[in-house]
Amino acid sequence: MAGSKAVSRVFRIYWLTAIVCCGGILFGYDSGVIGGVLTFDSFLRDFHCTPDVQTRVSAIAVGIQQAGALAGCLAIWPVTNRHGRRRAMMYCSAIFCLGVIFEVINSHSLPVFYLGRVICGLGIGGSATVIPIYLSEMSPTDMRARLGSCYQFTFTVGILVSYWVDYGIQFRAPTAAQWQIPLALQLVPGALMGLGMLSLDESVRWLLSQGDSPRAWTSLTWIRASSGPSIAAEFVQIKEGIEADRHATADFHVRELLERPNARRFLLGISLFLAQQSTGATAMAYFGPQFFSLLVGGSGTNQSLTLLLTGVFGALKVISCLAFIIWVAERFGRRPLLILGALAMSLCMASTAFVVRSDPSTTPTQTTSNSIKSTGILTISLIYLDIIAYNFSWGPLPWPCTAELFNTRIREPGVAAGVAAQWLGNFVWSASTPYILAGMGWATFLLFGVLDLAIAGFVWGCLPETGGKSLEEIEVLFEQIVPDEEGEACLGKSDDRCSISSSSSRHRDREGGERYGSIEE
Repeated sequence: MAGSKAVSRVFRIYWLTAIVCCGGILFGYDSGVIGGVLTFDSFLRDFHCTPDVQTRVSAIAVGIQQAGALAGCLAIWPVTNRHGRRRAMMYCSAIFCLGVIFEVINSHSLPVFYLGRVICGLGIGGSATVIPIYLSEMSPTDMRARLGSCYQFTFTVGILVSYWVDYGIQFRAPTAAQWQIPLALQLVPGALMGLGMLSLDESVRWLLSQGDSPRAWTSLTWIRASSGPSIAAEFVQIKEGIEADRHATADFHVRELLERPNARRFLLGISLFLAQQSTGATAMAYFGPQFFSLLVGGSGTNQSLTLLLTGVFGALKVISCLAFIIWVAERFGRRPLLILGALAMSLCMASTAFVVRSDPSTTPTQTTSNSIKSTGILTISLIYLDIIAYNFSWGPLPWPCTAELFNTRIREPGVAAGVAAQWLGNFVWSASTPYILAGMGWATFLLFGVLDLAIAGFVWGCLPETGGKSLEEIEVLFEQIVPDEEGEACLGKSDDRCSISSSSSRHRDREGGERYGSIEE
């Protein structure tokens, strides 16, 4: 009997994870598929895209979706707080599928296509915000980090699938179906996420926050496949945690975010995600074929080659992300990985720029065959190394880093600001990359190389190490510092001469003690 219950418990939690991570697949698939679709002659013909407007169409088609995602991630907060995680996910699924329908209709009208992109963005932004919350609230403590990493992993899987769909579909006849099929396939993960939510219960923690203890108990016993003493103890612990969080956030005012320790946390949370989007990896994810066309050309038979190289690029993203989850995630500190990752990406990008600049034969106008010269192989290898370095550092780490920066009192507005900054950076780079590629050519790689170097300096000078520390220890890192007798800063030191005074300490004095929640990755 105990064995069957254990099997049921594992099956149910992984079933829940599979359903909600359909949102990761649709996010990744939507991010990757558009770059290839925009290069198809059938799409350009149906929407009357002449060469002189292709750059603008690419910028708008990708950027406007990111603007919708930014709006969606902000608009979903009151929805999920009022109606629950389950309904919010179903709403996001329905909105996303509606947007796909507008994208797939062969209206010969770019405004209609753009409308579909915006609607899809609303669904993606909302689901990308709710999924990590719902997954962490339903996961057992000993599985939370692993299951939380599944969302990032399925995102890379979605990108991989989209790249290979684009590669395979190019061999079809250049009819409307050539670009409609890749876009219509978005309906598969989008619909599965919404329909799959019908088989799941509402979040235990959300139900308890609404005072619905009977439904919360039913939800917990279902997902744990047990109602024994250990589950009852977990239920009590969750209730106590919710009460502690309610006490910690009582009388919160937004001006507290402007107090010195909190303002620093707030700025770091925003800066981490803006830096993540400025590494160049996001631009390459959306415009992989366009980047590789700088190295091997993008016309004639080389269009097939660029799509093939983009497919390999997506496979490396999946493999490196999986390797990070299994072997790297909790074995090293946050700072070393972020600094070394940025330096490695800077070296790869700068080297790529140097090789492309020094060998004109790698430019599209000079490349007419389906073969790749030795310099082309070198630059492609550098790009592949760059994305591996990204997935070992800046791809996954900003998410747990941001969650660790904030204490319970300011975690919700802090994380919300970080997520909004992520979408804002996504929008800026996705909208500007086509123009940067058209205007700067090889210097685009140099630009990202310089930015990566600056990002490494930012982490070295501004970001404290939070990996492996409790929330109380992290709190000390952000407390206001009074210089010691020698005028040295005491940040992060344990020297007894350091006198510490913090706004969070004032809150604890006023409220009779603050209990911190758990870090959720």
